[in-house]
Amino acid sequence: MIFSVWESIGDYDETGIANIKAARAAGWQYVDGYIFPCLKSSCAPPENQIEATVNRLTAEGAQYGMLWLDLEIFAWSNDQNYNRDFITRLGNQLNAMNVNWGIYTNNNNWASIVGIGWSQWSSKPLWWANYNGHQDYSGFVPFGGWTQPSIHQYAGMD
Repeated sequence: MIFSVWESIGDYDETGIANIKAARAAGWQYVDGYIFPCLKSSCAPPENQIEATVNRLTAEGAQYGMLWLDLEIFAWSNDQNYNRDFITRLGNQLNAMNVNWGIYTNNNNWASIVGIGWSQWSSKPLWWANYNGHQDYSGFVPFGGWTQPSIHQYAGMD
């Protein structure tokens, strides 16, 4: 189970945090959260978004295995260098807080946000979002330094 824990509006996802706790209480072994960064100029800096999320999960007793950075085309700058710096700052803060983390994206999102060849975080697990209906990694084309994904989201939510 993977639940939203931080929303693009710059605030906690209370339902997602509650769901992490409920899933653990129900005996689910693998429970993760995902962070959809807030990109508006009025939002907190990337480091503060990570710190707030991790500290809130800890304070709530919401035990997760990993946090995923949800990096999809939304409100990113047209300046890929700016976006790279923002994502680097997110990742550096996750590392500083000793969080296991990965990246949720696909070829199109990555190419648009940071450029298809940017490989700063290719050592991190990739949650590949490609709704191709195949419950395997068929159709994966390497990008961003990843040679294969760690998990594949092959269908959207209904």
